[in-house]
Amino acid sequence: MTKEPLRQDEVGAFESFRPRLEAIAYRLLGSAAEAEDAAQETFLRWSAADREQIRVPEAWLTRVLTNLCLTQLGSARARREVYVGQWLPEPVLGGDPMLGPADTAEQRESVSTAMLVLMERLTPNERAVYVLREAFAVAHAEIAETLGITEVASQQILHRAKQHLATERPRVAVDRTAARQVVEEFLAAATSGRTEPLVRMLTSDAMGTGDGGGKIPARRKPFFGAVTVAKFLRGLFRPAPAKWALLGGRPDLYAWTANGHPALVAVVRGELVGVMTLEATTEGISAVLSQVNPDKLGRAARQWAASDPGDPLEVW
Repeated sequence: MTKEPLRQDEVGAFESFRPRLEAIAYRLLGSAAEAEDAAQETFLRWSAADREQIRVPEAWLTRVLTNLCLTQLGSARARREVYVGQWLPEPVLGGDPMLGPADTAEQRESVSTAMLVLMERLTPNERAVYVLREAFAVAHAEIAETLGITEVASQQILHRAKQHLATERPRVAVDRTAARQVVEEFLAAATSGRTEPLVRMLTSDAMGTGDGGGKIPARRKPFFGAVTVAKFLRGLFRPAPAKWALLGGRPDLYAWTANGHPALVAVVRGELVGVMTLEATTEGISAVLSQVNPDKLGRAARQWAASDPGDPLEVW
């Protein structure tokens, strides 16, 4: 039986759900590009389905998308095992609908860069249950149907996932104004030529790392401790034309937000070349995470090009 072509209202219905689908997929995959692809494949499944038999389109689309992502997670994990250097998720800048809901602490936490890295430890089912329940308030009955498990199993999986992801420090929700203040203080400390101001901003066990994907030089392993991170940052922000040449020129730096946290956006001749996320907690900055792999900056670069960032910060 030939399926009827999509009506305009059916296309519109899907497009109204696309931001939510992409937000779910981003949390499941840690990749903005792969999240876009998963949502588009879900659209193709929607086009080919007998839509008259679908009673609740949002639930059906969520189920299809989740299972597509679960299939992809296995191959993604294998690719990350041979990834050059430290793997970090693609940054998503403030204002992007892919960040999804941010009304609760759990929703904001689920999209932070550090949490997306932590979620790599989870099994695919643990990650799916955690994301659907904590970030999107999907009922356990619906999650159970999606994953082919019982409601009790879904609840148990969520409990295990939370144990794996438990963090001791509450993170701080920031708006653009608060983020700019954090970034300006951070830059002042990083360019002071001394480690002490940075140490005061960092938690004692702060972590630093970067993702260059083998294309841009970056520390291949995370490094820990306020003094160690501060020394690295002091060197990183020391003016050095040879170092800037790797990025194509001296970068302009802007204060922004990425994945719900203060961020430094580096731009060379109008092109976004890096995003440094500062994971802000009630005790200080607990992680400094730099994404400079050009393959992971596509969506952020498109969003940046469409934004009005104002003047860069006075740095160099």
